[in-house]
This record gives sequence, structure tokens and C-alpha cells, in this order.
Amino acid sequence: MHITILGSGSAGNCTLIESDTTKLLVDAGLSGRQIAHRLALVDRHVEQVSGVVLTHEHSDHVRGLGVLCKTRALPVYANRLTAEAVTADPDWPPAVRISWRVFSTGSSFEVGDLLVESFSVPHDAYDPVGYVIRHPGSGAAIGVLTDLGHATKLVTERVRQLDALVVEANHDLKLLQEDAARPWALKQRIMSRHGHLSNDAAATLAGEVACDRLRQVFLAHLSRDCNRPELAQQTVSDKLRKIGARHIAVAVSSQDKPTATLTL
Repeated sequence: MHITILGSGSAGNCTLIESDTTKLLVDAGLSGRQIAHRLALVDRHVEQVSGVVLTHEHSDHVRGLGVLCKTRALPVYANRLTAEAVTADPDWPPAVRISWRVFSTGSSFEVGDLLVESFSVPHDAYDPVGYVIRHPGSGAAIGVLTDLGHATKLVTERVRQLDALVVEANHDLKLLQEDAARPWALKQRIMSRHGHLSNDAAATLAGEVACDRLRQVFLAHLSRDCNRPELAQQTVSDKLRKIGARHIAVAVSSQDKPTATLTL
């Protein structure tokens, strides 16, 4: 099982999770051209993609979907409210028809030889979800938490006993509060329980789910203005060191280029 974050941040999010026979995108928030380009950078091709699973309908998670689906019936997995919100968007190209695979939040489904488990997360979208994606053949498992305002008990329980975890570390609280470009109402939204995780909140969650099995934490969805990669990495790494989980590597995703591929 392999994972590569093709890009992550406020301008677009897309993660490739794959086995030897199945290539699955979690979200398609980069442009279609950028998704194809970044797949090529890691020696993959867009025609090889088996399907896309959506966490929610915000544009930084679905922007490239129309291009990906324009010339082929690419399966797109989403719950009903997310699917309806995507196709109801007035900017959605009317000529593009998505081959929807609609699931109920909390259910599991198969894409090739990968098992996808969905669960609800708190975010200001219609029906946002997180995922645990498993490869039953090898036993490997990866969790993906891109946008959430706080880690509920359900979220914490669902992402225990994994090999790798992608978790949002959107902002440093001090940098966000001091940001003169953002109005107070927007800051309140970001800091709310349906907004985005701070570095400290991501560190707390990582510490709660740390186990002997967990090898890698990827920090995702960093704000360009209200965070710094080195600050996010230090905050989470310090937390893991304090609890003795020195075996867990912490990597920071980039908006501009893919991460190194992790093989489990």
C-alpha cells in the first residue's frame, strides 16, 4: 500500500492512495491539469485512477473533478448531500456527467482491492466525512482527516491502530489571531468546532492515537498566511516525543508539490 499527498492547502487538496492494482484519489481539489501533472511526477497516470472519494463539497476538494470526469466515466464516491451539493453548484459544467457511487455516511465500500470506511467529521459542509482506507491483503491502513473543527470521540476511535494518518494542521492559533488580513468573523469560523484544526489540536489528536503500529503522520491543509511548515512539524513532533512515540515520523504536505511516497 502506498500514499502520496499530491497537494494540500487552502488552494486545493488531493491525495493518492494505492495498492498494486488500485489507485484511489481522496478529493480532487487541484485543477485537473495539476492532478495529471503531479501524478506524472510520481510516475503515475490519470488514466490509471480507479476512482475518487470525496470528503466534502468545498471547491478546494472538488475543483478538478469536472476535468477528470469529462472524457471518462470515472467512479466518484460521495454521500448523497455531498453529491447533490457538487452538481447543484452553478459553476459546475452542465455537459459533464459524474458516475456517482453514493454511500451512506458511516458505511464501508470497496474500490478494487481497497476497503474504504467512512465516518462523520465536524466541519461547515453539508455532510463531511473522514476515511480509513485499508488493504485487506496486507493489513495496511491509512486514515485521512482533511477538514474538521475538532476531533470528536468518534473520530479519535476511528483513526486508532493505523499505519499512517493524514491530519489537518491548518493554523497556528497566535498567527491566526494576529492576522490583520482576516476579519474577526472569519477567524471565529476557522477556530470554531466546525472549522479547522490548529497545530496544537493536531498534536493532541496525534498523541491520543499514537501506537506502536503508527509509522507516519502527514500534516495537511496548512494555511499559507497563518501557519509555517516548520512550526506545525515542531508542534506535533514535540508532542509525540513527550509521550515517547519517537518512532512516528512527521511530514508536512505542500500546496505546490507532492510528498515523497510512503510505502507500507
